[in-house]
Amino acid sequence: MPPDTSSALLHLLWLASPALPVGGFSYSEGLEAAVDAGLVHDEASAGDWLLNQLELVQARAELPVAAAAHAATLALDGAKLAELNAWVLQTRETSESLQQTQQMGRSLLVWMQGLVPDAAALPLLQALKPAPTWPVVMGAAAASRGAALEPALQAIAFGWAENLMQAAVRCVPLGQTSGQRLLARLVQAIPQAVATAIGTPEPVAFAPLLGVLGARHEHQYSRLFRS
Repeated sequence: MPPDTSSALLHLLWLASPALPVGGFSYSEGLEAAVDAGLVHDEASAGDWLLNQLELVQARAELPVAAAAHAATLALDGAKLAELNAWVLQTRETSESLQQTQQMGRSLLVWMQGLVPDAAALPLLQALKPAPTWPVVMGAAAASRGAALEPALQAIAFGWAENLMQAAVRCVPLGQTSGQRLLARLVQAIPQAVATAIGTPEPVAFAPLLGVLGARHEHQYSRLFRS
């Protein structure tokens, strides 16, 4: 039987927590390279950068994949999960972004195996090669815990926003209060990003500047983050 509404909410909060042992704190997803290039240098520019990333990457690619994985998990459609996983792997433009989605996907799957070992989707996720990817496992984890689609995507987006806010605090750098103001800007934009993701017929991967900066980060002289 699926968990009740309050239990599903608690599991969503758990999935969105930066304390989840998946290593998300070690990635900046190009933000550190944007700081090094001078494109991000204060609270306002960090907010603008992350809002663009929310609209162009999360709303058009990551969240639509998670949404489709959520539906495929409910249907126990292993072929669809494999198709989504392959798309994520094929559209990662840098070695660091590929490493991130596979490492975090594996870590989240280990979390699922330990906490929800009876989840029907586990064998389907374990079969994904060469590794399950982050948005696929996130969508599957939310569905496995009984979360409805819209709140599941909101939780996933908030987890991303909080992690990137903390990355900005460390690498711009910003104070804690500035970080909270930045997070407030992202939170305000999350409902529209989720609506866009739900209405997107298929994911789209197109963020050229992010790809360029991600490639530069691989050879950046001084780095705090793995991406």
